[in-house]
Amino acid sequence: MIIECLDGGAVRLTEPSDFRKFKLVLRADVRTDTQSWNGITLLDDRNALVSIDLVPTLPGRPDDASWDQDYAVMVAKAREHGWIDAERQAIRAHIERVP
Repeated sequence: MIIECLDGGAVRLTEPSDFRKFKLVLRADVRTDTQSWNGITLLDDRNALVSIDLVPTLPGRPDDASWDQDYAVMVAKAREHGWIDAERQAIRAHIERVP
């Protein structure tokens, strides 16, 4: 699952049914020093926190109950591996920049 952040605060899901990977993609032209996305906290150039509650609300999310169940399983596994920030209720995501 990829969270794609665009200029102007737009965020969308791509590859929403791939629960084996979770990353945040930033286009190379997006300026993180002047841009913010609701529910996403950039920790540094390589890591971000994405609100657990944000993901199911994003454009690109499939509209079916099985997706909800698979997402809940992914969050549970992320919690087991220490990838959940309990205080912020957010999933740690690797940041990838693309052209």
